[in-house]
Amino acid sequence: MHERSSVAELADRLRQELDRYSPGGKLPSSRTLVERFRVSPVTVSRALAQLAAEGLVVTRPGAGAFRAAPHTAGSPAGDTSWQEVALSADSAGDLVPRSVDASGVLVSLAAPPPGVIEFNGGYLHPSLQPERALAAALSRAGRRPGAWGRPPMEGLPELREWFARSIGGPGGAVTAAEILVTAGGQSALTTALRALAPPGAPVLVESPTYPGMLAIARAAGLRPVPVPVDADGVRPALLADAFRASGARVFVCQPLFQNPTGAVLAADRRAEVLRIARAAGAFVVEDDFVRRLVHEDAGPLPRPLAAEDPDGVVVHVCSLTKATSPSFRVSALAARGPVLQRLRAIQVVDSFFVPRPLQEAALELVGSPAWPRHLRAISAALRTRREAMTGALALHLPELALPHVPSGGYHLWLRLPDDTGEAALSAAALRAGVAVTPGRPYFSAEPPAGHLRLSFAAVAGTGEITEGVRKLRAARDEVRGGG
Repeated sequence: MHERSSVAELADRLRQELDRYSPGGKLPSSRTLVERFRVSPVTVSRALAQLAAEGLVVTRPGAGAFRAAPHTAGSPAGDTSWQEVALSADSAGDLVPRSVDASGVLVSLAAPPPGVIEFNGGYLHPSLQPERALAAALSRAGRRPGAWGRPPMEGLPELREWFARSIGGPGGAVTAAEILVTAGGQSALTTALRALAPPGAPVLVESPTYPGMLAIARAAGLRPVPVPVDADGVRPALLADAFRASGARVFVCQPLFQNPTGAVLAADRRAEVLRIARAAGAFVVEDDFVRRLVHEDAGPLPRPLAAEDPDGVVVHVCSLTKATSPSFRVSALAARGPVLQRLRAIQVVDSFFVPRPLQEAALELVGSPAWPRHLRAISAALRTRREAMTGALALHLPELALPHVPSGGYHLWLRLPDDTGEAALSAAALRAGVAVTPGRPYFSAEPPAGHLRLSFAAVAGTGEITEGVRKLRAARDEVRGGG
């Protein structure tokens, strides 16, 4: 059983049994719980920690776990209403509200309830993660001389060199001196947008686009301006129009297996996008987030835009996280020219540096024979899962339009019929036992139609994909019948 599901189920069982104990009463020992429920000691520890976090039990090292005393109304509740005034004071003139909407990000981060099929996940299922290779890399990294010392602010030289080769290729189009090691792609995007645009400024974004990037922009006080994407990526003519109309100096894009459409920027558009940005005196932030999640049947991949940009137009973001584990937050920013120093300064102020043991572990991982084996394994697995999902959709939900089937990444982007609301379908799907992602958060302005994004990477396997699509069909029937 999946560890996360085991923890949730054990916590639920223990929660139901708490009435057997009086306040302060001792629960069975961890060893007893392991034997009784046939779970691991780690599962027991995490389940008890969950109940402790809910205030239901108290754990005492060396003594065990005890039922917590019920809350009493002894002290009056505090009044935090004053914060509404403090948080909004002096913001009347803000072009963008200072409140942060993280709902689009939480959709792919929050774990669904036990038993719900996860079509909304943004990371590899644990069965696809290189857990043994990661554990071995961390173990070896911890024994390296100086592994727990302070690293260079820009990152370990060997890791910067590896990222430079992976971005620019063996020809040296990108050098180690142009690399900053960062703590995950989200952190790198945050640093880039803060460096490149002042609060209140417009920033051009693909439409639709990654909700986490929209959240970053709005949290920084920027105004996202949409530029439509088709099957060949962003449309250059509309990009040029958007630069002229908005005066923006930043365009954020995902040229490879774009989230959510899966589009790849066409060969004849790549140079045009860079030319348009250069003419506007603007930067292109290239979010190359899933290059290592290419499917087995994909052809040769285009190089990153950064590898074809001698003028410093592109600020490149890439990460190891998507191909490994959500907790392996090692990524890189690549840039050339004066902007590199600004990026470095912002990162240092925000977080100092990426912990050295994590950087050492990244070097151990990518330098091991397990790394190419892992990439080949997920390449094959993602193709199999994609084919299982497209096949199940064609059989059970042919009315949902799938205009593009990507050969990389981990999701499909479906257009809904005009008679189907995405909010209603998403809610019905959750009731049926499958979590999906509605399309609205992917648009910075009014969406042209209803959409769903379905992930095939976060589920246990093809059987769960087929079952999930059947449940989605049941939800669609419910919505149609209710209509």
